[in-house]
Amino acid sequence: MRPFHALAIIALSLTGGADGAEASDDPLAAYRWKARLLVVAAPDPADPLLAAQRRILEAAKAGAGERDLVTVEAIGASGQAPRVRRRLSLPADAFRAVLVGKDGEAKVVSAEPITADRLFGTIDAMPMRRDEMRK
Repeated sequence: MRPFHALAIIALSLTGGADGAEASDDPLAAYRWKARLLVVAAPDPADPLLAAQRRILEAAKAGAGERDLVTVEAIGASGQAPRVRRRLSLPADAFRAVLVGKDGEAKVVSAEPITADRLFGTIDAMPMRRDEMRK
Protein backbone atom coordinates (compact mmCIF):
# COMPACT_ATOMS: atom_id res chain seq x y z
CA MET A 1 0.00 0.00 0.00
CA ARG A 2 1.40 3.38 -1.00
CA PRO A 3 1.43 5.92 1.85
CA PHE A 4 -0.46 9.17 1.53
CA HIS A 5 1.52 12.37 1.22
CA ALA A 6 1.44 15.02 3.91
CA LEU A 7 -1.18 17.66 3.47
CA ALA A 8 -2.98 16.04 0.60
CA ILE A 9 -6.00 18.28 0.86
CA ILE A 10 -9.25 16.94 -0.45
CA ALA A 11 -11.73 19.79 -0.84
CA LEU A 12 -15.09 18.17 -0.36
CA SER A 13 -16.88 21.36 -1.16
CA LEU A 14 -16.38 20.23 -4.76
CA THR A 15 -18.42 17.46 -6.30
CA GLY A 16 -16.95 14.01 -6.39
CA GLY A 17 -15.56 11.78 -3.72
CA ALA A 18 -15.06 8.12 -3.12
CA ASP A 19 -16.37 5.40 -5.42
CA GLY A 20 -18.53 2.40 -4.68
CA ALA A 21 -21.64 1.56 -2.71
CA GLU A 22 -20.00 2.13 0.66
CA ALA A 23 -19.09 5.65 -0.43
CA SER A 24 -22.75 6.49 -0.98
CA ASP A 25 -23.28 5.96 2.75
CA ASP A 26 -19.98 7.39 3.94
CA PRO A 27 -18.11 10.12 2.07
CA LEU A 28 -14.94 9.25 4.02
CA ALA A 29 -15.02 5.49 3.34
CA ALA A 30 -12.27 5.59 0.68
CA TYR A 31 -9.73 6.51 3.38
CA ARG A 32 -10.62 3.79 5.88
CA TRP A 33 -7.58 1.66 6.80
CA LYS A 34 -5.41 3.79 4.47
CA ALA A 35 -5.11 7.20 6.11
CA ARG A 36 -5.92 9.18 9.20
CA LEU A 37 -7.96 12.27 8.43
CA LEU A 38 -8.12 15.74 9.78
CA VAL A 39 -11.54 16.90 8.67
CA VAL A 40 -11.73 20.67 8.76
CA ALA A 41 -15.27 22.04 8.42
CA ALA A 42 -16.10 25.72 8.09
CA PRO A 43 -19.18 27.60 6.94
CA ASP A 44 -17.12 29.92 4.74
CA PRO A 45 -13.72 29.81 2.99
CA ALA A 46 -12.77 33.08 4.72
CA ASP A 47 -13.28 31.64 8.23
CA PRO A 48 -10.33 32.78 10.40
CA LEU A 49 -10.24 29.46 12.29
CA LEU A 50 -9.94 27.63 8.97
CA ALA A 51 -7.00 29.86 8.05
CA ALA A 52 -5.37 29.16 11.43
CA GLN A 53 -5.78 25.39 11.01
CA ARG A 54 -4.24 25.58 7.53
CA ARG A 55 -1.22 27.43 8.95
CA ILE A 56 -0.75 24.78 11.64
CA LEU A 57 -0.88 22.01 9.04
CA GLU A 58 1.49 23.78 6.67
CA ALA A 59 4.08 24.06 9.43
CA ALA A 60 3.63 20.37 10.34
CA LYS A 61 3.87 18.81 6.86
CA ALA A 62 6.68 16.37 7.68
CA GLY A 63 4.99 15.00 10.79
CA ALA A 64 1.67 14.67 8.99
CA GLY A 65 3.28 12.63 6.24
CA GLU A 66 4.95 10.28 8.72
CA ARG A 67 1.55 9.61 10.28
CA ASP A 68 -0.46 9.12 7.04
CA LEU A 69 -2.51 12.21 7.92
CA VAL A 70 -4.66 13.59 5.12
CA THR A 71 -6.61 16.82 5.42
CA VAL A 72 -10.19 16.85 4.17
CA GLU A 73 -11.92 20.22 3.98
CA ALA A 74 -15.71 20.49 4.10
CA ILE A 75 -16.32 24.16 3.35
CA GLY A 76 -19.69 25.79 2.76
CA ALA A 77 -22.81 23.97 1.58
CA SER A 78 -21.89 22.65 -1.86
CA GLY A 79 -20.77 19.25 -3.07
CA GLN A 80 -19.86 16.66 -0.44
CA ALA A 81 -19.42 19.13 2.45
CA PRO A 82 -22.94 18.63 3.91
CA ARG A 83 -22.54 14.84 3.75
CA VAL A 84 -19.20 15.00 5.54
CA ARG A 85 -20.67 17.21 8.25
CA ARG A 86 -23.66 14.87 8.64
CA ARG A 87 -21.35 11.84 8.83
CA LEU A 88 -19.46 13.45 11.72
CA SER A 89 -22.47 15.27 13.27
CA LEU A 90 -20.90 18.70 12.71
CA PRO A 91 -22.82 21.99 12.62
CA ALA A 92 -23.12 23.75 9.26
CA ASP A 93 -22.64 27.21 10.75
CA ALA A 94 -19.46 26.76 12.80
CA PHE A 95 -15.82 25.70 12.49
CA ARG A 96 -14.89 22.20 13.57
CA ALA A 97 -11.70 20.16 13.30
CA VAL A 98 -12.03 16.39 13.65
CA LEU A 99 -9.24 13.84 13.82
CA VAL A 100 -10.50 10.58 12.31
CA GLY A 101 -8.52 7.39 12.81
CA LYS A 102 -7.79 4.83 10.12
CA ASP A 103 -10.75 2.87 11.53
CA GLY A 104 -13.06 5.71 10.43
CA GLU A 105 -13.96 6.82 13.95
CA ALA A 106 -13.63 10.37 15.30
CA LYS A 107 -10.86 10.59 17.90
CA VAL A 108 -10.82 14.34 18.61
CA VAL A 109 -13.50 16.94 17.85
CA SER A 110 -12.63 20.58 18.44
CA ALA A 111 -14.34 23.94 17.91
CA GLU A 112 -10.85 25.49 17.69
CA PRO A 113 -7.90 24.61 15.45
CA ILE A 114 -6.05 21.54 16.71
CA THR A 115 -2.36 22.11 17.39
CA ALA A 116 0.23 19.88 15.76
CA ASP A 117 1.35 18.70 19.21
CA ARG A 118 -2.17 17.56 20.07
CA LEU A 119 -2.69 15.92 16.67
CA PHE A 120 0.59 14.06 16.74
CA GLY A 121 0.33 13.15 20.43
CA THR A 122 -3.12 11.67 19.90
CA ILE A 123 -2.06 9.79 16.78
CA ASP A 124 1.15 8.49 18.34
CA ALA A 125 -0.83 7.06 21.28
CA MET A 126 -3.05 4.99 18.95
CA PRO A 127 -2.31 1.25 18.94
CA MET A 128 -2.15 1.10 15.13
CA ARG A 129 0.38 3.95 15.05
CA ARG A 130 2.48 2.26 17.72
CA ASP A 131 2.60 -0.84 15.52
CA GLU A 132 3.61 1.31 12.54
CA MET A 133 6.46 2.88 14.53
CA ARG A 134 7.75 -0.56 15.62
CA LYS A 135 7.91 -1.72 11.99
